[in-house]
Amino acid sequence: MDFRLNDIEVRVIGSLIEKEKTTPEYYPLSLNSLKNACNQKSNRNPVITCEESEIEKALEKLREKKFAVRRTGDDLRVPKFRQTFTETLNLTDKETAVLAVLMLRGAQTPGEIKGRTGRLYDFSSLEEVDEVLTALSIREEPYIKKLSRLPGTKENRFVHLFSGGPDLESNKKGSKKDNELAAPDETENLHEEINSLRSELDNLRGEFEEFRKRFE
Repeated sequence: MDFRLNDIEVRVIGSLIEKEKTTPEYYPLSLNSLKNACNQKSNRNPVITCEESEIEKALEKLREKKFAVRRTGDDLRVPKFRQTFTETLNLTDKETAVLAVLMLRGAQTPGEIKGRTGRLYDFSSLEEVDEVLTALSIREEPYIKKLSRLPGTKENRFVHLFSGGPDLESNKKGSKKDNELAAPDETENLHEEINSLRSELDNLRGEFEEFRKRFE
């Protein structure tokens, strides 16, 4: 199976997985809500700006690969989209959580993955994270890769391989910031909750805008 994706397709899949778990009341996502999720500034590395036309093109490609589906019907004001990536690849909840974080945040250490997957899957230990990383990396077609340890760091970082090999130079540039954020604490958890509320507000704004357009 050809599972290679471009950067926008990766961002779309990661965003759909994240919102399915964190804001199920707004899932599946409308095109506008998906755009907001892809372009949000929190919990994203890198931060990007996608146009609706780019997301529509990405969704078309993802639907061809059976990684996403489009929902329409009398009960929906606008078409909505959900991911079937996890079903098509038969991923477990643990594997899904790890891949989503790597897709949305770039290269991560096992400690960072454990700290940043809490709303997707609650890993009980680093050993459990390591087991999933090993399973994803030893497949016939590996989904992730371990990067060489950088000078001055204690942990290797991992990247997903759905958009080809890792950009090593980019990973080096981002390593200092990533390491500074490696140890989650109460403040980071609070930021996560605030960002979730902001995302829900963006979704509501998008739904209201789509509803308003029907009467113009």
